[in-house]
Amino acid sequence: MIHKLDINANNCAEDVLAVQLPSYLAEAELIGCFDLPPLQDTAHSLQQSGETFYGYYTNGELCGVISIQTDGEVMEIQRLIVHPAHFRKGIAQKLLDFAECNEKEITSILVSTGTKNTPAVNFYIKNGFSKTGEKTVAENLSLTHFSKELTR
Repeated sequence: MIHKLDINANNCAEDVLAVQLPSYLAEAELIGCFDLPPLQDTAHSLQQSGETFYGYYTNGELCGVISIQTDGEVMEIQRLIVHPAHFRKGIAQKLLDFAECNEKEITSILVSTGTKNTPAVNFYIKNGFSKTGEKTVAENLSLTHFSKELTR
């Protein structure tokens, strides 16, 4: 079940962190870079992000989160995270599908992920995203940027 999250509630922000930190730690291990900015997030920084958060729950447990920002007809995915205990259960797909369908005015979606994060890169390509660029952001970290045009 997917619900909009009230990130300004401290317990909600802490719940998101409890998914985010292990999720990004798994990515850090995969790509060999442990200096990922999301690993530095706090409940307060999530609350100040200006993002809209949606959570995927199983039996009352928050298992995955997508956060977005919209600007006119463009939606940017800021984070799409699943707790490692729930990897490979289709949760990221459900969250992405929900965000695409829920934001009715959107005509394009932007997202970036670690270039070495092959599962995420393949996930976005499988979902119709096109690579738009790549940028080195640190000595051992580059991001691949993707976009997807929607037909409504």
